This record gives sequence, C-alpha cells and structure tokens, in this order.
Amino acid sequence: MATDIVWKLRPWHLAIGLFVSTLMLLVFFDGLQYMEAKWGAEEYNHAYMLPFVAAFLVWQRSGAIRQIPFQSSWVGVLVAALGLFAYVAGDLGTLYTVIQYGFLITLGGFLLSLMGWRAFRIILPAYALLFFMVPLPVFLYNNLSGQLQLISSEFGVAFIRLCAIPVYLGGNVIDLGNYKLQVAEACSGLRYLFPLTALGFIAAVVYKGALWKKAVLLLSTIPITVSMNSFRIGVIGVLVDQYGIEMAEGFLHDFEGWVVFMACAAILVLEMWLLSHVGKDQRPFREAFSIEWPDPPPDAAAVERRRVPVTFYASAALLVAVAIVSQVLPDREEIAPDRRDFVLFPREIDGWRGEIGRLEPVYLDALKLDDYLLGDFTNVIGDTVNLYVAYYDSQRKGASAHSPKSCLPGGGWEIQELSQRSVEGAFVGEQPLRVNRALIQLGDERQLVYYWFQQRGRVMTNEYLVKWYLFWDALIRNRTDGALVRLATSVPLGSDPAKADAALTSFAQSVVGQLQRYIPK
Repeated sequence: MATDIVWKLRPWHLAIGLFVSTLMLLVFFDGLQYMEAKWGAEEYNHAYMLPFVAAFLVWQRSGAIRQIPFQSSWVGVLVAALGLFAYVAGDLGTLYTVIQYGFLITLGGFLLSLMGWRAFRIILPAYALLFFMVPLPVFLYNNLSGQLQLISSEFGVAFIRLCAIPVYLGGNVIDLGNYKLQVAEACSGLRYLFPLTALGFIAAVVYKGALWKKAVLLLSTIPITVSMNSFRIGVIGVLVDQYGIEMAEGFLHDFEGWVVFMACAAILVLEMWLLSHVGKDQRPFREAFSIEWPDPPPDAAAVERRRVPVTFYASAALLVAVAIVSQVLPDREEIAPDRRDFVLFPREIDGWRGEIGRLEPVYLDALKLDDYLLGDFTNVIGDTVNLYVAYYDSQRKGASAHSPKSCLPGGGWEIQELSQRSVEGAFVGEQPLRVNRALIQLGDERQLVYYWFQQRGRVMTNEYLVKWYLFWDALIRNRTDGALVRLATSVPLGSDPAKADAALTSFAQSVVGQLQRYIPK
C-alpha cells in the first residue's frame, strides 16, 4: 500500500523566496507605484483587496499543493524572460502599463518555474485574479467609457419616457426641458463594472459546478452593470424632473451610486442561487458557494523536503541580471523638441483670415493637453473652416489626443459617413496628407470633418497605429510628443458635401505648411 507524502519547504527556501520577491518589487517599483496611485480612483478602489483575496484562495488550496512535488518547467523560465523583457521595454519607454503587465507575467513565470505545471494549475485562478488590479490603458479606458456613456444614456432615457416624461437625448446630454443632464465619464458605469467583474470572477472561482455556470457568472456582470447604471440615470432624470436639479448633485447623487452597486451585487447573489438550482449538478446554495478550508494532511503521511528546481534558479539569475542592467543604464529623460507656441500662429494664411478662440476650463481639465489652437478661418468667398489642434509634449502617462471617432458621438453627433482619403496638393514634409473624412449630423446641423494624427514626423489616420508608434518612438527615440489636427466646416441639409470637401481641401493645402512649424518632426 502506497504511503501518502506531504511535501514541505526547508527554512532556507523561505529566505530565497523573500530575496527574489524583494528584488522583483524593487525592479518593478516605478510601475507598481504608479498602479497603486491609480487605485485611488473610484473605478479601482477594489484593487487594494485583490492581493489578499488571491492569497486566501492559494491558502484554501494549500492542502492539495502540499501533496504535489515541485517540478522543473523551462516554459516558466521563458514566461519570466518575457515578463522581464516587457519591463525593459516599458522602462525604456516609460510606459507604466507595460511595466505592470510585465510584473504579473514575470510573477507567473517564477511560480511556474518553481512549482511546475501540475502544482501551478491549482493556484492559476488566484494568479489570474491579480490581472484585475492593472488599470486599463487610458485610450482603451476612454473608448470604453465613451461607449458606455452613450449606451447608458439611451437606456436611461427609455426609462424616463416609460414614466411619461418628455425628454430629448443628444449624445450623452439628456434634455428635460427645464434641465439638462450630462452623463459624464463618472456616470459611465465603469466604477461598477470593474469591481463587479472582479467580484464575478471570484464567485466563479468559488462556485462548485459546471464550467458554463462559472462563465455565466463572470460574463453576466457586464449586462448587470449596464442595465443598473442605465436605471440609475433614468431614476435621476425622473427625480430631477419632479424635484429639481439638486437630485443629481452632492450627497444624494453619491448615495444613489452606492445603492446601485449594492443592488448589482444582490443581483449577482440571486444569479448564484438560480444557477445552483439548474442543470444536472444541482445542489443547495450553501454547498455550491461554501467557503472551504485547507485539507488536513493525511494520517500517517510521510514528510519529504522539497527541492527547488534548477529552472527557478535560472529565472532568478535572469532577474538579477535585469536588476543590475537597470541600475547601470543611465536614466533617460524624455526629449521635448523645441517648437513655437500656438499663440504665435498667424491669423491670415493664403487668403484665409482667422478668429482665434479659447477652450473652456472643463475641457482643458479633461483633455490634459500642453498647447492647443482653436479658430474659425474664412476666405474671400465666404467658406468657413474651424481649425482645432491639440498638442502634447508627452503622452507617456496617459494624456493623449482623443480620437474624434470616440468624442463626437458623446457630443450628440451621429457619424453618417467615415472613410479615409488623400488630400490632393497637401504634403507634410514629403509625405502626402491622408485624413479621416467624417460626415456628421446633430439635429438639423451637419458638418464635414477631416482629422489626422500628426506625430513625430508621421501622419496617421488609425488611432491604434498611433499607439503602436507611440510605444516604438518612446523606446527608440525617447519621444512621445504629437498632435491631433481637426478641420470642420458646415454642410447644410440637402446640399452636396462636395463643396465642403473643396473648402477643406483648399484650407488643408494652406495650413499644413504652417503647422509644421508648431508640430515637430
């Protein structure tokens, strides 16, 4: 009869683990510090608890881990090397999101190289939970927030209309007649979605049942969040219509948000109860979601001391090498090229005369730009073009140009056409100007918009390609400066957009040469 074996670490193994953990924290310190600072935002407050929840999940399974011998895994070494490479790339480019994901990848590689796949698989859910700690990259956050604002606004207005209240929706602005409510970024639902998704993942890990039920628990957090946030917006609209704008401000507004989140959590618990009573694996709710404690060691089990696999030492050697290199390399200061400020931009260009405007402080706070140009330019035949340029000295810490494709719908504009075209006769340096062409409409107002990203000598129309070159130039050229350029002109309803195309083309031919003095190559 085989004897059960319980595997235990030697005391000096803990010293090795403490050394490696400390060194890893020191190497990734800047990225982790920036991540912790982001946890101060309401969307990420829950992240403080996730390491402790992950540790508890590992402790729950410690009994099973004790009965499995650790094995070498060179795949783990490769994963650790990939994470350390992400650190080096993120550090050279000062892109904190890359460093943060690099830390988690490196941690996974170390655990796999130490434990082997058989033991690592047991703690895999706890390890995966840690990825919910990393804040989304800003451009993904902004795009997701904008889409959720529009969706929540539409469903919220539908609820208001069910209450027989006349209301008009323009983008994310709810017009009740006497009052206008803007569904701002804070009301997008992300402050519910992120913690509720993490909670759904934890529930899926704890749940004892079929895999499809675990998937339902996790994926259902998205429609729960959207529907409840929309309901909250609708309720606020009804209360404002009946009792005034105070219903959407101050303590009451925040209290409503807390109530809605608790309602989301209650719906998730109700869903857990329903899932425990459907399918072939039905069981009492208390049993399906019971909190287990570690299995005790088998009676009369033999105790064996673990050996640290050579693959763990190989991963540790890579970490030490990266730590040494990171200390030897000099600190890189980002290059901010010399340029003219837009305050010096000419008011007359090839027959186009401009009136310069200013952005309101609320927009400046949201855009976080370093310099900008806003003006209406008119030629001798009466064509008027609105010029807007947003310039950033650095886009490393999240401040970057907002794509009109995401921002226009939030202002109520419907994009009727969106394409790319080359502007004949317009060149940025030796590069032909290629732009995004958008025909947009808001009520009875229609406009034609050209926009492009002019960054470090490149002209681009794809916002995701912009992000790639942002990373590449931060890594290779130590620069992340750049600008968004947008031209817009009116297109009366029923008129041919061709006249507007001609006006924008003419103005673009005149203005691109001037812009090169203000947007460095």
